[in-house]
Amino acid sequence: MAKKSSVSKGIAAAFVILTVFALAGIVTMVILYKTQISTMNPTPRPTILPTTPGLPPVMRLPTNLIPQNYKVFLQPHLYTKIIEEVNVTSPNQTMLFTGNSTVDFHCVQKTSTIYLHSSDLAVSGPVVMDKDQNEVIHFSTMKYHDDGSNFLEIHLRDALDAGGNYSLFLAFKGEISQGLDGLFLSTYVEGHPAHEGDTNADRFLAATNFQPSDARRVFPCFDEPEMKAVFDVTIIHRRDNIALGNSGQSDSIILDEEWKYTRFHPTPRMSTYLFAFAVSEFESVSSAHERVDIKTFARPEAIALGHAQYAANITGKVLTFYEKHFGINYQQKKLDQIAMPDLAPSAMENWGLVTYEQGGLLFEEGVSSLLHKELIITLIAHELAHQWFGNLVTMKWWNEIWLNEGFATYMSYFAIDHVEPTFKMLEAFTLSDLRTAFEEDALETSHPLSPPEEDVQANYQSLMMFDAISYSKGAVVLRMLADTVDERVFNKGIKSYLADFSFKNTDQNDLWKYIQKAVDEDGGHTKVAKVMDTWTRQIGYPVITINTTTGDIYQKHFLFNDSSESSLWWYIPIRVKSSKSESTFVWLETSDTVKKDEFISKSGEWILANVNCTGYYRVNYNPENWQRLLTQLETNRFRIPLMNRGQLIDDAFNLARAKLVDVTLALNSTRFLRNETEYLPWESAVKNLQYFVLMFDRSEVYGPMQAYLREQVEGLYNFFRNETDNSQVPTDHSLQHNQITAIEVACSNGLPDCIAMATKMYAKWMNSDNSTNIIHPNLRSAIYCQAVAAGGKEEWEFAWDRFQSSSDTSEKDQLRRALACTKKIWLLNRYLEYTLNPEKIRLMDVASTIDYIAQNVAGQALAWNFIRAHWEYVRQGHAATLVEGVTSRFSTQFELDELERFAVQYELQSAGRAVDQAIEQTRVNIQWISENKEAVLEWFERETAS
Repeated sequence: MAKKSSVSKGIAAAFVILTVFALAGIVTMVILYKTQISTMNPTPRPTILPTTPGLPPVMRLPTNLIPQNYKVFLQPHLYTKIIEEVNVTSPNQTMLFTGNSTVDFHCVQKTSTIYLHSSDLAVSGPVVMDKDQNEVIHFSTMKYHDDGSNFLEIHLRDALDAGGNYSLFLAFKGEISQGLDGLFLSTYVEGHPAHEGDTNADRFLAATNFQPSDARRVFPCFDEPEMKAVFDVTIIHRRDNIALGNSGQSDSIILDEEWKYTRFHPTPRMSTYLFAFAVSEFESVSSAHERVDIKTFARPEAIALGHAQYAANITGKVLTFYEKHFGINYQQKKLDQIAMPDLAPSAMENWGLVTYEQGGLLFEEGVSSLLHKELIITLIAHELAHQWFGNLVTMKWWNEIWLNEGFATYMSYFAIDHVEPTFKMLEAFTLSDLRTAFEEDALETSHPLSPPEEDVQANYQSLMMFDAISYSKGAVVLRMLADTVDERVFNKGIKSYLADFSFKNTDQNDLWKYIQKAVDEDGGHTKVAKVMDTWTRQIGYPVITINTTTGDIYQKHFLFNDSSESSLWWYIPIRVKSSKSESTFVWLETSDTVKKDEFISKSGEWILANVNCTGYYRVNYNPENWQRLLTQLETNRFRIPLMNRGQLIDDAFNLARAKLVDVTLALNSTRFLRNETEYLPWESAVKNLQYFVLMFDRSEVYGPMQAYLREQVEGLYNFFRNETDNSQVPTDHSLQHNQITAIEVACSNGLPDCIAMATKMYAKWMNSDNSTNIIHPNLRSAIYCQAVAAGGKEEWEFAWDRFQSSSDTSEKDQLRRALACTKKIWLLNRYLEYTLNPEKIRLMDVASTIDYIAQNVAGQALAWNFIRAHWEYVRQGHAATLVEGVTSRFSTQFELDELERFAVQYELQSAGRAVDQAIEQTRVNIQWISENKEAVLEWFERETAS
């Protein structure tokens, strides 16, 4: 922890000047406290008890007090830069922040106790006022609950009456976090250090990240999403900084030679987790919009070089699209986006001040891959969708966070397609979310989209809800509902839902009612709640099995563990077509086997269900129909819709993992790829074959598998060869993706021409006099990785030197990934050790860096040992992702035993579910390998024998 500096005399001056505004409601903690009690006979300061005897009955706040408005004063004492000067004593950095808050609240049930949240704060000077009578209400004790609830409990001598209006003043101080939560420290280098050890280029900023429940770490508050209020905020900061908040600036006054304050307009009525501010030296670029003042903030150097320009160009367009699509204007006059050097999530939708990892917001011409624009617009579209779904209308509790995240993911599809139509990535994004949700939801340790509220109480349980189920399953289930009731009807219901619940909280029942109303008004017959509750209130999804000879169809809960018993069933909307007919719509509304004409192959034609993948279910067929479909793929693949070409592969491989079809059928589904150049089928095959790689790259199966993949990918590699060899890329975005797929599959499976190309290009870069990089930005990540994998110490250290010296976020990300590709154990061990040093690898990048190393067969065991040895540090990042990545190869009893010990011996918190799922998946892997290894080996040997 950095040293704390003494409080500047400027602070005293700040308090004096702010006293002028006391009559208008802007006061400091000292002036307010003295003003309110000066004419009274206050009780002596109570003894503050450190703990409360026994647990409260629940982890949730009582609902007898409803917050209305907060007045918050905050002063981070941080220096954003410390310049060393000759013969001048430089100040020590300080992590202290101080402040006070006054919350106005309404009492709905008589009580003599106030409960609110406070964590890691020194709270003092409570003053409770009866606003109706303008009287102080004396209190007796103040307790901190040290039980995970973070309750601050204030006992009053007199009760608060139902119907009364009251206020609570509290002063507080705390430490700026050097993690990535609450009010946290972020660092970067501006320009280039003059010499090694020069700290004058170091810059510091303070910013917030509160979701789900870290507002309580910065000021005492009613820190639950349903406790919405208006926030009137003043930030006291050093004069050479700027302060940003949720709302626009209303006033800024210089206090002395060191300090100034910035006051913001009151926010809309919102939840505490959306409260945000930042203090920095950042600069901005503006976006065009007819009503809203939009600015994108970043490091001054990044702004000057135009790295924020792409984000600025599209943000106004995305916002305008949503305003028209929802029929509701964005509710503030300003929207700031800020590219953070450090941030725990990829982005956070704070109302009016959206934060992003800088790599997700900045595009560097000539350095960033052209495909990086897809990531930028995806993040912006997701976060801006939250300004309606999450900010304007908020779920009541964290057990239904999918109402925020699922909607934001689903709506972003349309914004991206509207703003960047040439990307043509709507189908790819949809399939990606479908496959992501399928993978996690095929385990018994999954969870419903809407679990019971009582299952999500503690903070770590709320954090665990931010997963693929809430995001990806939420999105694809909404897509299925829109397809079922008609997108036009769905959108009508959504518009009414948003309009009627603006500034309020909802649960999924409210959503169903509004879509049902739209269905009824349109003359439809779908019973929305009855259908959708089967998809949101129970885990998993079905596989439907169709016999095209008899027309029989039945459903079963799809699980990787075939020994699991489940009686769950769903109302399933099915779009089905044949080689001789167009798509029709049918329902499966029972757990029994039924016959339907639509599924009968009357004259040998193939039947295809789940056309365009609108449903959240897998499809299995009788062997004859599978063979007809695979034959169609090999003879004229274009007769099967593009999305289904990808999904047929995905279904076949996962049905084989669940032992519902023979593994050779899944492998047969990849034969047609020899002539395929479209991205979606290749992407689906590569993702599914990755499971085979993970299971078999430590065994004798891997050699024949690589030989088969070399043969399959050679045509695709040659399709792009002229462009690749000349460091050029296609204009079509999906083909740009597939060019990278071709390089990665060809090189990683030992295609000599690919390895020669990668090592030659990398060597040219290494040997150029001025380090001119001729490798096209799209291709750098793939080529860097393959060249480092094929090379040794020299190639690795060249990449590390470039990583350390580069200020380009895109280049650093590509190099950081490539450094994990080496096959040298000692270099991977060195790289793992670097993750413990935040000056080498930022804390927010630790989990992904270790994950990259674990993806390397040479690094997997190293990474597993490493995270256990350093769990307390590495889990500060994305702990669940870390566990999932490091354990993805686990397929032996020894690895299972180690994983089970890990689950018992380590404090897992938000990684708990990920560990449970890893244990379940490892058991499945062990059994699957024992039953399929011989057949897989024989198949690959047979296919490559000629």
